[in-house]
Amino acid sequence: MCSSDLITLEDGHDLGAIHAAVEEGKSNNNGKPTVIIAKTIIGKGIDEVAGTNAAHGEAGVAFTEDARVKLGLPADKKWHVSDETYAFMGEKKAANVATYDAWKETYAAWSEANPDKASMLEDAVAKKRPSAEELLAAIPEGTGDAEATRISGSNIINNLAEALPTYVSGSADLHGSNKNYIKGGGDFGTGFGKNYAGRNYYYGIREHGMGGIANGLAYGGIFTPSCATFLVFADYMRATLRIAALAELPVSYIFTHDSIGVGEDGPTHQPVETVSGLRVLPNLDVIRPADYEETAAAYAASILKTDGPTALILTRQNVPNLDAPASVKREGTLKGGYILKKETADLEMIILAAGSEVQFAEAAGKELGDGVRVVSMPNMRAFDLQSAEYKESVLPADCRKRVAIEAGVSGLWYKYVGLDGKVVAVTRSRESKDRKSVV
Repeated sequence: MCSSDLITLEDGHDLGAIHAAVEEGKSNNNGKPTVIIAKTIIGKGIDEVAGTNAAHGEAGVAFTEDARVKLGLPADKKWHVSDETYAFMGEKKAANVATYDAWKETYAAWSEANPDKASMLEDAVAKKRPSAEELLAAIPEGTGDAEATRISGSNIINNLAEALPTYVSGSADLHGSNKNYIKGGGDFGTGFGKNYAGRNYYYGIREHGMGGIANGLAYGGIFTPSCATFLVFADYMRATLRIAALAELPVSYIFTHDSIGVGEDGPTHQPVETVSGLRVLPNLDVIRPADYEETAAAYAASILKTDGPTALILTRQNVPNLDAPASVKREGTLKGGYILKKETADLEMIILAAGSEVQFAEAAGKELGDGVRVVSMPNMRAFDLQSAEYKESVLPADCRKRVAIEAGVSGLWYKYVGLDGKVVAVTRSRESKDRKSVV
């Protein structure tokens, strides 16, 4: 590293030196990052623990009063703000008020000249979204052909991008596999043109950075961001997923290649535990749709949710169109779970499944007879938030003979099938695509 790219501060407690170093780094326009190394003493001001690991825990609490005096703070004021600070902030407030008043005049003139753009901007800042009906109306019904839900998503994301102009997307170097490119949306900031109007982001192989940038876009409040990678790489961005859930950020994560049906990639790309690992994260909606119509509703749900993130779990392999009206599948997906096949005789058994395994539940239900109900469960969290009456209508308590099917670990399904039920699952990686486990 060239010396001009490295700044070392012998006294990392010198705020003036830190400010100067940051300004120097900002002025360095050679296309390289600047590293600032600030040498500090942990626990500075508390001689009893300074420079030791004890300062990192609670060991310094007993010495805080003495430390205040050593740092030049008033001993009798626990929360001290200097007169100089009040004066400085007062001046900043007055200057900011003047700047804001001038901006309001500029914005009012711009709004009058551009009413459509102003309305779009104000709706975006207010997190105003089209209704569920409007979003679903923007997505044509499927053709009925078998296709991977990532392929379904490639069409659906473009339908929704037309309905919501502030919707943006991006991929961690996997646009060709994730199929989440917004056609005609342009590429953000690529090349020398710096196209800041582009709606497609190229993140490179940086899932953690991608999640952080998507969170930043959501924090900004104007755009509705989504981003994409393979499901197994969700682990690289788990910290940013958790931040989005904690901060109630409306980010959509598009995770494709969702199971052991990924093809030739082998056990490293068989995320059998990942879906369940995401489902237990509070305030994250995890939606694993089974066909085109469920995928349409899953995308719509991800836009409708404005108080937290959504993970869309999509297949690489083709899945058949389920045998139910499009409206039933779309409305049922928005509720998290629904009856795909209702029994035509006395109810004897309920079969539940999600994603690519719903096709097998549907086939088994038809073969096992008129007393079998098949339930599709694309979004456990949304289903659990439904009314007790609705949940009872889908999973009546008096039917205890239940089986769940998913190409993943089994644990979370027992809250629906009970301890007496069965779960057809994949409990480890390294399984072939044709082998399943029953636990």
